[in-house]
Amino acid sequence: MNIKQALISVSDKTGVVELATVLHQFNITILSTGGTAKLLQKSGIPVIEVSDYTGFPEMLDGRVKTLHPKVHAGILARMDLPEHRQTMEQAQIPTIDLVVVNLYPFSQTIARPDCSFEEAIENIDIGGPTMIRAAAKNFQRVAVVTDPQDYGILLEKMRASNGSVDQDYRFQLAKKAFSHTAHYDGAISNYLTALESADSRRKPFPDQLNLSFTLAQSLRYGENPHQQAAFYRDIADVAGSLADYQQLQGKELSYNNIADTDAAWACVRTFDQPACVIVKHANPCGVAVAENLPAAYQKAFATDPVSAFGGIIALNRPVEADLAKAILQQFVEVIIAPEFSAEARQLLASKANIRVLTVPLGTHGNRYDLKRVDGGLLVQTPDDLNVTADQLQVVTQIKPTSAQIEDCLFAWRVAKFVKSNTIVFCANGQTLGIGAGQMSRVDSARIASIKAGQANLDLHGSVVASDAFFPFRDGLDVLAQAGASVVIQPGGSIRDEEVIAAANEQRVAMVFTGVRHFRH
Repeated sequence: MNIKQALISVSDKTGVVELATVLHQFNITILSTGGTAKLLQKSGIPVIEVSDYTGFPEMLDGRVKTLHPKVHAGILARMDLPEHRQTMEQAQIPTIDLVVVNLYPFSQTIARPDCSFEEAIENIDIGGPTMIRAAAKNFQRVAVVTDPQDYGILLEKMRASNGSVDQDYRFQLAKKAFSHTAHYDGAISNYLTALESADSRRKPFPDQLNLSFTLAQSLRYGENPHQQAAFYRDIADVAGSLADYQQLQGKELSYNNIADTDAAWACVRTFDQPACVIVKHANPCGVAVAENLPAAYQKAFATDPVSAFGGIIALNRPVEADLAKAILQQFVEVIIAPEFSAEARQLLASKANIRVLTVPLGTHGNRYDLKRVDGGLLVQTPDDLNVTADQLQVVTQIKPTSAQIEDCLFAWRVAKFVKSNTIVFCANGQTLGIGAGQMSRVDSARIASIKAGQANLDLHGSVVASDAFFPFRDGLDVLAQAGASVVIQPGGSIRDEEVIAAANEQRVAMVFTGVRHFRH
């Protein structure tokens, strides 16, 4: 299909001059509107304004520009049908063979805290989606481009085929176009159904929740080999999320690799100090902060060397050669960090199967935390609350020292990323024993103590975090017997006084956060 006439009307003008320049070199007539037309004319590219083309001026402050039969008949006509061809000839309407359109920046507009309802409504595009959908529907004859990143591919194909675009590529563009308008309409629906009225504040959750994800990677299998799996990227993703990873080396990532790496990365990026997090089966098995990354790694690894075997290592600073050498002493599935030095990459290359990933270190977090259930979807805001020292309430006779408070905050932050019921022993910015995912909190306490003993780590004088309150004193008694000197927990149990009395009896300091961190 040779392109004879193109319509270009874009909000994002990235690369549009370069595109139009080449189209002009192919002697393609270019129709355009508003700011796009002015930009192309200023760049010396011949353009016919749509209002001149249709003989009908733009009206209503530009709301009506392309909604005209001469435009939409030109896009929608099927020239393989005699009746269509005859109608077009009688009306003297030429075909439009290429539509290059992207839409008003609705999502970017409503993301601004100061965005008014009126401004949001004005950024709902009408003519753009109509042209995109018309062109995508008629992909057998029309090519539609909605993404500036596709301009280069389009031009390559045109150069290779003397100005034409093959049907297979037109179909690929059509699929992308329909996905583009679906995401756009979904964003509008999410915004409007989160409002009770035009002048009301937005609710946290819309009445209609529309989610948009694109396929990033097909995976070999799911959690188990008999399950199929894929990794989808959130269209609304911003820099700093796991979806931005670049794989420098190693085998293809599996379903479990990605899930575990996400858990490790989510934890490590919350620390300001150099930090290392080692994860096994979605639970941290070792976490530490230190003055430098190698020291943090050694401390995290020492927490549970057995569980660290075949684990995921996440680091929040660039990895240099000395740390790479240390990591190579153990078996590891994935290493993720913001950067790796050339020397570190060279050393890690000696173990070709290790998956080495880089991700920009940002503060990204998902807007919603999602969990699929049978026939529905549980949706909540992320657990991104970190308490500070001034929010802690000391409830025992013995008061923690400032150093112990620091460890309380460290242990509390780690506990947020461990499956409930959670118990985390720590000291000096290092986890000493972690009990995760038990049905009984007292069993988690026992397991954490056992883990520390297996690693030859002394719990005397340690700080312990519990992700939720102690329903009975038995859990507190286990911690005290193991050597804990300070406990941080949410409080809020009907037996708080009993647990506080046990802490006083055991000479253990206790602080309440008023916040729990269940993780199911």
